[in-house]
Order: sequence, then structure tokens, then C-alpha cells
Amino acid sequence: MSESDSGWIERGRAAAQSLSDRLGGRRLVALAPLLALLFVLRLGGAVSTAVAVLLAIAAIGAVAVIARMGASEPAGSASPGIRATSEAWRQVVAAIPDAAIALDDTGHVLHINGLAGELFPGLRPGPALTRTLRYPELTAAVDSAASVLQPAAVQIVERIPVERRLTAVVTRLAPRHGEERGAPSLLVTFRDLSEQERLAQMREDFVANASHELRTPLASLKGFLETLQGPARNDPAAQERFLGLMTSQADRMSRLIDDLLSLSRVEMRAHVPPRGIVDLNEAARYALDTLAPLAAQAGAELKLKPSDRPARIRGDRDELLQVITNLVQNAILHAGRGKGPIEVRVTRAPGDGKRAPRASIAVRDQGPGIAAEHLPRLTERFYRVSAAASRARGGTGLGLAIVKHIVARHRGELGIESRLGEGSTFTVAFDEIADA
Repeated sequence: MSESDSGWIERGRAAAQSLSDRLGGRRLVALAPLLALLFVLRLGGAVSTAVAVLLAIAAIGAVAVIARMGASEPAGSASPGIRATSEAWRQVVAAIPDAAIALDDTGHVLHINGLAGELFPGLRPGPALTRTLRYPELTAAVDSAASVLQPAAVQIVERIPVERRLTAVVTRLAPRHGEERGAPSLLVTFRDLSEQERLAQMREDFVANASHELRTPLASLKGFLETLQGPARNDPAAQERFLGLMTSQADRMSRLIDDLLSLSRVEMRAHVPPRGIVDLNEAARYALDTLAPLAAQAGAELKLKPSDRPARIRGDRDELLQVITNLVQNAILHAGRGKGPIEVRVTRAPGDGKRAPRASIAVRDQGPGIAAEHLPRLTERFYRVSAAASRARGGTGLGLAIVKHIVARHRGELGIESRLGEGSTFTVAFDEIADA
């Protein structure tokens, strides 16, 4: 049972208990349908909201029957039956797992649950729904559901202030005539599909880009093999040259696959906070020692400027090493021979009452720099300022994307500063352990 399931169940139990307390000896009659509703809510995604609503109707119907069984009501006072029915519906709507709004027969809002309040901050009980939510599609769906006993589903797209995609279902809960006083006539449920569609688009783009990146070296390998099997069959010099090129393409695919796997692992653990303790000074020193041969080959000079004291943060050592390695390797590839030293600086900053002490590591190069229009997209998967130059240097287009995801997992911040002709600085900052 998930935590959210437990929450819905507890809310439903509270509703049932409240009703039973109000109804005294008729407790069992009141509890039965509500417990049925709880059972449906416990099933979560296995049962639709519409089914849960039907059981809710049964629950309210039982309450209404009990109310009619009660004593006569004093003139001019609010009916206990109406009050019980209204309160029961309020609690049932609150327990629905989607954003839900209950309307009376005239389309005015009776009840909203917390999710609906979060989705539409200006929504309040009382006014007509279509006066607060001015969506022509929703107005048409409410009118349609009010006249026929069939749910009406619509898609709503918002462009301002941010793009948002919603699906709304309007369901008639009772016939127009003879419904219980205090009971809603219409139920409107909303589901925000924006994040789902965004993730789906990201997956599609990722698969398309990965396929393209792998298809290119594969096509090269196939061409080389065909040449070796044909024209170069008896040409040792051509065979040696082509085999070297084939090795280079195979290495490229291997790097790409390694980065894809790294990105996948980081994304799978995105919501799992790291528990280790890492000194950024030690991590930077280790990473630079590892990259020394690559730097020497590229004619680049690496300089480490550690902090005066250990800069300890809560983190995963392997992932933080990958962050430093990716940033330094990126600097080596783009600012190599004759471009000045690549500086790796570790700094510590005290807290100021609003923010905890910070430990950061900055990688600065003196390369060609990056135009401002490219900076916001540098951490996108497979985004390159110059695709051809990046591939020629052995880049996969995933290094900064991996850095972004690792930093996000560590609840850190990634900053990028660059000017054409002046080089670039990549900085990652994290909360420092208080007793460090």
C-alpha cells in the first residue's frame, strides 16, 4: 500500500466516522457504502474515478434515506438531512484522488478538494464554475452533462502564464428532478497531463537523438567493412588505415553507450538523496590526476586551487567525480593547446542566516568562449554548439546533461558563465556539512 493510498483511506475513514457519529444508531447503514468507497479508493489506478463516484453516490443515498427516517424538523431550521448530505459530499469530494469540483444544478460550486484548489487557486465555493474557469470547452461539457446522463470529457490547453494541458470529465450525479437537497448534481474532475506529455516528448526526443548518434558510426563501420571485403581486400595499407578508423568509430559508440547508461542510472536515483560524505578538495585532486594523461596529450595545463580547509558535502563520491571529470574534460576538449591553463578552484562560503554554508568547485578555461544564445541549452541532451567539432573531439553531447542531473540529485546548483574570446567558467555549488 502506497503512502497516498493510506492518506485517501484515512480521509475516507474520517468521513465515515463523522457521519456515523451524527447518525447515532444508524451507524452501520451509514458506514457500509462509505467503506465500499474506501475499497475503491484503495485500488488506486485499477479502478476509475467514475466508479468511485458511483459508490459515493450510493453512500450519499444511504445518508439521505437515514435522514428521511429521522424526526420531524422545526420550521425555519436547516434540515439535519441536508446538512448531513452536504457534509458527506464535502468529505467524499476531498477523498477523490483527482482534482474534483462538485456543482449544484445551476452550475454553482458546492465543494472543491485540495487538489482542485492547488490547480485553480482562485476557485471558491459559491460562484458559478464557468465564471471562475473561463474555458469554452468546459462550459460546453457542463451544459452537455447537465442535460444527459453521460459523462463529457474535454481537453483544455493553457498557454499563459505557462503551457498546461488538462483533461476534464463532467459527470451527472443524479437526475434533474427528484435529487436530494444538499447533494451535488454535477462532478467535474481534472487531471494535469502537462508533466506526462513533457516526459513523453523528452523520451521521444531522447530515443530519436540516441538512434541518430548511434546510426552514424554504425553506418561508417558498415562502409569500412564493405570496403575491406571488396576493393581493399588485398591492400594492406588501406586495411591498416580503415581498421584504425573503425576502431575510432567503435570507441565513439562505446563512449556514447557509457554516457547513456550513466544518465539512466542518475535519473533512476534522482529522488534518492546521497548519504556519503565527500571532500571536494580530495575529489578534485583525484579527478585531475586521472585526467593528467588526456591533458598532456591535448597540450593543456591543469591547475588545482583547493580551499584552505576541507570542503565536505553530503554526496555520492563516484557521481561527484563524474561531475568534475566531465567539466574538466569538456574544458580540455575545447580549450587545449596554447589556450592557457585550466583552473579548478574549490571554495567555501559561510552561511548568512538565509542559506547554509556552501562549498563549490569551479572549472575555468581560457578557450574561445560560448555565445550567449547557446548558454540556456548547454545542458540539454545531445545539444552542441558545433556538432561536427564536438564529434571530431570525441564528445557525445551528454556530458553536461549528466552533470545537471547529478547536481540536481545532490540539491546543488550549476552556474555557467562565458564570453566569446574570454573563455568559460562552470561552477557547481552544494550545501556544506555544518560541522565541517
